[in-house]
Amino acid sequence: MRIGIWIRVSTEEQAQGESPKNHECRARMYAELKGWNVVELYDLSGVSGKSVLDHPEANRMLADVASGRIKALIFSKLARLARNVRELLDIADHFQKHNANLVSLEESIDTSTPAGRLLFTVIGALAQWEREEISARVAASVPVRAQQGKPTGGKGPFGYMWKEKKLVINPDEAPVVQELFKVFLETKKLLTTARIMNERGYRTRNGARWGKTTVKRILTDPTYKGIKRANYSKSKGNKKSWVLKPESEWVYFQVEPIIPEEIWNEVNSIIKQNALPYPAVPPQTGKYAFSGLVICGQCNSKMYVLKYTGMKDPRYRCRNCKQRINESVLLEQFKEALKCMVVTPEQLESVHEVDESNIRAKEGQLETLRSELKAINKKIDNLLDLYSEGRFDKAVFSEKIKELQTRKEQIEAEIPRLEGEIAFLKTSELGRDYLLTRATTLYAIWNTLDTEDRIKLVRELVSGIIVKPDEVTIELFYLPEFMEVCKPDQTVRDS
Repeated sequence: MRIGIWIRVSTEEQAQGESPKNHECRARMYAELKGWNVVELYDLSGVSGKSVLDHPEANRMLADVASGRIKALIFSKLARLARNVRELLDIADHFQKHNANLVSLEESIDTSTPAGRLLFTVIGALAQWEREEISARVAASVPVRAQQGKPTGGKGPFGYMWKEKKLVINPDEAPVVQELFKVFLETKKLLTTARIMNERGYRTRNGARWGKTTVKRILTDPTYKGIKRANYSKSKGNKKSWVLKPESEWVYFQVEPIIPEEIWNEVNSIIKQNALPYPAVPPQTGKYAFSGLVICGQCNSKMYVLKYTGMKDPRYRCRNCKQRINESVLLEQFKEALKCMVVTPEQLESVHEVDESNIRAKEGQLETLRSELKAINKKIDNLLDLYSEGRFDKAVFSEKIKELQTRKEQIEAEIPRLEGEIAFLKTSELGRDYLLTRATTLYAIWNTLDTEDRIKLVRELVSGIIVKPDEVTIELFYLPEFMEVCKPDQTVRDS
């Protein structure tokens, strides 16, 4: 996975030894242990955390996430990413929107893992609460402003403009609206009207070509006959679609008409007569539960879904040796794998002991190195003082200072490496707990889940599947290697 590293260390922290290089090394070690490829470094050293989104490096990072250049961002802790809560929520929302991950080493948060994805849930809830609070305050003011004929947001309908807080006719756009109504009365077809308007060189306010939806929206808007409608719709929250509010909440006020009322009524009568009850089209998922996860155990190549006439149960096939297996079989094997993962408290405690022992050992090494570094810095200071007093000649001083500097550089390189290993162990421990303690619950609710939810569950927990003629191996995130959890014909192992 292609990832980026985010560095933001204040000048004060740099003075205390928290150098940008230290943060970078620790992040690179974490990425190496995860098998990730570092492709970008975003350096905001010395930049205040009060507001970072206006910084060019932050904009470059967000653009790389949107384009897919990076799929994860590693940083030392949340406060280093952004101290402004609003900006932190915006960044998290941007990453979730583009299916990218955030990795905070200090808080042991890695949203590429099942446990770490809880961060997005919490941040999403906070963002939603804030949006609803703001929305409620704005919504309360809209009807009052609308009844007074004051602006309620936006530039006004095509053909009009806000001037001195009043909606007045735009002399440049009004003739285009009149032409639109005239052409439609001649053709009585939305698509034909759009084509003719485009051929005659007319364009929308943004310079775009006319389309069926835009033509219909203008022709059915009562504003053009002198009745401005406000507070009649609300966004679904995705900035792309909206729904109508109850008519009791709609507000109307008078404006100067562009189209005579009788012409507007005639046009809308034609539109209603032409309207057809188009059936709703269900969204196409186009995804299979184990896409990209199934490997042929005989020739070590990926297995892809084989499409065939009347396909109800997707079938994965190896293009080399033609080995096949149905998705329903793999789903049943996965369900049984969950059942097999039920562990006793004693087993789980032994897993914890191993994790904690490794973490304590590395933390002990880290503390030793920090103490040694502190002592070396003190020795260097003392040596400089002695040399300045003339107690050493230059040759002796150079030899001693070189020896200390070499060891200092070694320690400064080793510390971030150890910090990265510790962060990796802690996030892995959280993920393992997540999987083992929830296996029973997931197995119990399996039959109540619909197909889409089952696919989501598979994607959360399965890292790979190896299919052999007599065995299916399901690789799950974080599962301890030494735990035998399934029968011989269905193996589950750590990824």
